[in-house]
Amino acid sequence: MSNEDASKKLTIDFEPIGRRVKVSPGTSVLEAARLAGIELVAVCGGGATCGRCKVRMMSGSVSAITDTERSKLSEAEAKTGFRLACQTLLSEDSRIQIPPQSLTTPQRTQLEGEGDELPVTVEWKLASLALQPPSLDDLTADITRFRSGLLDAGFPKVELEAPVLTSLPEQLRKNHWEGRAALRSTGAQKYRVVSFLPPTVILVGMAVDIGTTKIAMYLVDLQNGCTLAKSGAMNPQISYGEDVISRIGYCNTHEDGRKVLQSVLVETLNAMIEENCQAAGIARDQLVEGVVVGNTVMHHLFGGFPVQQLGEAPYVAAVSEAVEIPAASIGLMMAPGAHIYLPPNIAGYVGGDHVAMLLATGAWNSKKNVIALDIGTNTEVCLVSEGKLYCCSCASGPAFEGAHIQAGMRAARGAIERVEIVNGNILVQSIGGLAPVGICGSGILDAVAEMVMAKVIDTRGSLRSGAPGVRARNDRQEFVLVTSEESGTENDIVITRSDVNQIQLAKAAIRAGVEVLLAEAKLEAVALDEFIVAGAFGTYLDLEHAVRIGMFPNLPLKRFKQVGNAAGSGAKQLLVSKERRRAADTIVAKMNYIELTTYRSFDQMYVQNMYL
Repeated sequence: MSNEDASKKLTIDFEPIGRRVKVSPGTSVLEAARLAGIELVAVCGGGATCGRCKVRMMSGSVSAITDTERSKLSEAEAKTGFRLACQTLLSEDSRIQIPPQSLTTPQRTQLEGEGDELPVTVEWKLASLALQPPSLDDLTADITRFRSGLLDAGFPKVELEAPVLTSLPEQLRKNHWEGRAALRSTGAQKYRVVSFLPPTVILVGMAVDIGTTKIAMYLVDLQNGCTLAKSGAMNPQISYGEDVISRIGYCNTHEDGRKVLQSVLVETLNAMIEENCQAAGIARDQLVEGVVVGNTVMHHLFGGFPVQQLGEAPYVAAVSEAVEIPAASIGLMMAPGAHIYLPPNIAGYVGGDHVAMLLATGAWNSKKNVIALDIGTNTEVCLVSEGKLYCCSCASGPAFEGAHIQAGMRAARGAIERVEIVNGNILVQSIGGLAPVGICGSGILDAVAEMVMAKVIDTRGSLRSGAPGVRARNDRQEFVLVTSEESGTENDIVITRSDVNQIQLAKAAIRAGVEVLLAEAKLEAVALDEFIVAGAFGTYLDLEHAVRIGMFPNLPLKRFKQVGNAAGSGAKQLLVSKERRRAADTIVAKMNYIELTTYRSFDQMYVQNMYL
């Protein structure tokens, strides 16, 4: 290796952590992860004997796979780019996916959200059957025998789909021909067989909120509506694009792009199903129905629908009405006849997750003037006023997830989540109380707001030369948030002008979206009675700081309400309540969607709201 090559620094991007680090060529992936403050499982300390530090190379050239690695990886893993981090040496800029099982500590995901637990009104029946097993004197086919038992139990009109027909012979024998058939009403005394279960087990449903960055899953008792288990995970599609536009681009440029993005998502969902079933003490065959909500792109990628038209004007969805798809058709490990309900989408970039959020918060039928928004890589905003509903989608970008920020990372242990500047002293709080290794979305928003108040930056976002903490380095100015002596990476954690600009872009998009809806309703911000903030980032942001930098209107703080993952709560309501499913259709029918890209004064509003 030449001296020039040795001195060159490589940029290594770890997903779905959202952490970037610069290292020298020849550095191992394990060492690069440690430098980035990422705790990989490496029980053997990097000696390649435990085989636990598995990562997947998404791009970039690395050293050839070793015989030791081949002995620790399955053939399928080796073919799909998995490597052992301790054995893999970096030689160019790379993007690396870290599976959840390779992390010693999980990233923080938001599972709690506002929303009432509702009585179960989706109709299920359990038909108790005690069938005579076949014999040399009775060669009646299994399915015929099963239908006869259902007829005797009072269910003459039943539908058996292919996955049930395939699995039923094994289920009947496993349960010694005695148990309960789970039947889902399809109307007019007709039922669909979903599973054949032991006599005493309960029926369970699954509600999932698929965000662009994070996934939340809940298992719900379909008898009483209570939550039995829940978990969160990062959306693995991040490795193929941080936002919905880049994922659409991946599908457009790869022949099997849609299939790849669907399969990695389903793989993660199946792992979450396994985890939650173990926590709840149930079998997968008891998962008889699911509800999945997400923005329109996530909805389409989950269901396997085309997405190319979502990336081109006029940004039209392939599917807008509510649909049900068999879980088995996309590889979800649930009951053989389980179906997944996908609520209706509002528009190209406002999906069923926004509908679920409006249902959970009750905002959709409020008699007050209400703004309800769900902050994320794509922020959806709804205004309710005088019985009318207005909504839009703001391309707020991934800055609030820590992306495109020099020291940015997602909300994992060691990420700075709170910042205060008191009399020139910089105070930071990191997740888990660890030495800081980067800064997540709530932390960067805090930092920008505090820097404005401390006059470290001006209203345009420029760092003031000579201000405390501001220094010049590499022909640019930067603000030292944490020194190398106090950080967990042995490097200074700084905020640059570019970082501030990312927050300006994100907050301007959100505020301009709010202003557009107010203009459409001929309403002043001061007339808002309630301002609802949903989403994981919305849970942890400091409302006072959000108002201070102009992301939200200058309203009394008591009018703001942080509701957590309300979309997840809405998904649970849609799982158990047929009334909520009807209400979802009503919301979409009443909604006035505003396309910001063609709105006459959006650009002007956007530029005006860039100021801090």
